[in-house]
Amino acid sequence: MFLHDAVIHIFLAISILLASPGWSQAEPVIQDYQTELIERARQTRLADKREWQLLLHYGVDLFGRAASEEDDEGFFLSPRGKFDPQAELDATIAQFFVADLVGRSKQPAQCAFIARYHWLKERLQFDPHRLAPLECGRFDRWRAEMNPQGVSLIFPAAFLNNPASMFGHTFLRIDQRGQTEQTRLLAYTIDYAADVPDGAGIEYAYKGIFGAYKGFFSTPPYYLKVQAYRDIENRDMWEYQLNLTPDQIDRLLMHAWEMGNAYFDYFFFKENCSYHILSLLEYANPSLHLRDRFSLWTIPADTVRAIIDSPGLVGDATYRPSRSTIIKRKRALLTDEERSLSIGLMRAPDIAKESLFASLPLLRRAFVLDVASDYLRYKGESDDPEVTVYKERNRRVLTERSKLLIPSAEINIRPFTKQPDVGHRTTRVALGGGWRNDDTFEEASFRAVYHHLLDPEPGYTPDAQLEAFAVTVRRYNQADRVRVERATLINILSLSPIDDLFRAPSWRVNVGMDTLRRRGCQLCDNVVVDGGVGAAMESHVLNREVYFAFAEAEANYSKAYEERHRVGGGATVGMLADVTDRWKLMLSWSYRRYPFGDKSDDIRWYAGSRLTLAQNWAVRMDYNHRDRDNDVVVSIQAFF
Repeated sequence: MFLHDAVIHIFLAISILLASPGWSQAEPVIQDYQTELIERARQTRLADKREWQLLLHYGVDLFGRAASEEDDEGFFLSPRGKFDPQAELDATIAQFFVADLVGRSKQPAQCAFIARYHWLKERLQFDPHRLAPLECGRFDRWRAEMNPQGVSLIFPAAFLNNPASMFGHTFLRIDQRGQTEQTRLLAYTIDYAADVPDGAGIEYAYKGIFGAYKGFFSTPPYYLKVQAYRDIENRDMWEYQLNLTPDQIDRLLMHAWEMGNAYFDYFFFKENCSYHILSLLEYANPSLHLRDRFSLWTIPADTVRAIIDSPGLVGDATYRPSRSTIIKRKRALLTDEERSLSIGLMRAPDIAKESLFASLPLLRRAFVLDVASDYLRYKGESDDPEVTVYKERNRRVLTERSKLLIPSAEINIRPFTKQPDVGHRTTRVALGGGWRNDDTFEEASFRAVYHHLLDPEPGYTPDAQLEAFAVTVRRYNQADRVRVERATLINILSLSPIDDLFRAPSWRVNVGMDTLRRRGCQLCDNVVVDGGVGAAMESHVLNREVYFAFAEAEANYSKAYEERHRVGGGATVGMLADVTDRWKLMLSWSYRRYPFGDKSDDIRWYAGSRLTLAQNWAVRMDYNHRDRDNDVVVSIQAFF
């Protein structure tokens, strides 16, 4: 009976409350304020403001319409939001008045899209009594864990053995309060990358190019990124401190939080890691227009240069060497005897107990043990099948090292190549002329990306070449003919000099078209697909030379062949030499035998030379001989 009476009293109380003037008018009051805010936003044209365009990643599509680069429907609060900035702004304001869970993170709109909320609150001066701010505990805890004091741009150098990293990579590190350079590894990062399944292999090439993968933002700890790039992939890393104000850092973090709600279709050449990192920096400081330079492709090294070119944006730069760089630089400081002992220690740590090792001065014994331990630790964290053996050897080396009771020497590790911002730009044009057999010619060439072995090397991975989307047009004077002389879809070459510690193979692959002279055809198109695996070694007889040899396979298609095709293989040997800091020379000799299709063989040789005039200017000479076909061209090259 008591329970029944209580229920009746509660029902009456609710009825009285709903009948009261204040309650019945609450919903219309809220609706009125919502309408007022939307109208004020329309009157001040907030949907056209740069900040709103940046927050929603709006651009212009092929039809001249506004279109967001975001591809997750959950990122938009209006069904028309992807293509209608005003509709999305109206829907966003309306959603701020309710606590419905939205977005991938399933939070109220004020928290899921916290950068939108704070920007609109600042512009429209929200009345907290009519639009109550919500507590966003998840964001507050995330930001507190970030504990931001500064932001740094991180550039791991290019790594040809990983397709996703062939052009390098960029991401941001959130530098925390009170951290030192020694504890910086504990900071968090903001990274954008494609969600690629393990073992994607060749699938990555076409799916990455045509946007078939989804790209997501994430915030892993910096030590995981260092472990992946510096320790496992052996990539040097450059850290650029960015000069952002506290307010700009807050804007960056809020927008990064929003990006956790969505994905972009990942395009390897355009909307890649570097492109979307630039978008975060642009919202942090809307006066920056970093992405305006990148209409067709976005190369990480070029984005670093774009950031550095922005007045006052970049402060100090710090170099973080890879494990292999540290080992190579330290080994260069060993005598021949010490080098032999270090290799012996890597194979049999008990050598540290022998008299020959004990005869070394104390400091040198410590240094030799340090070099051996560096290498064994590097191998112990690799994917080598004998990883446990290397870990055990390193434990024994460290045991011997601990007996010496002296600290390790401070060694200044210099990079083998300079930071990316001092390198040439990646797009290249060239004008030149020369002769071919009995005719002279003029030619113009264009290469979209990225770097050739004979391009100026500062800022690029040594002994590595990656070119894509290149074409050369030539006019022959005597024949009075203009034609496409060469075209390159992709050309990759990686020379990895081997020594007694590092034995990575060298390799190359090329897909394109060239011009050949064969039988009655003087200038015939010839489609080429070829590649090879080999080895390289380094010497310093003159300055620095790299000798290489490849075993290769090749397939051709041309009307110059009786059966329109030929398939075979052969070998190439050559030398790449740094004669001086500005002068580089390349020589090679090749033999091809084609047992399938048009049965034939070729003997070829090549000589190329480059003289650097300035960071983005060079002069180059190339000589090609191929089966009684001789071609010489001299050109001036500009990089932009």
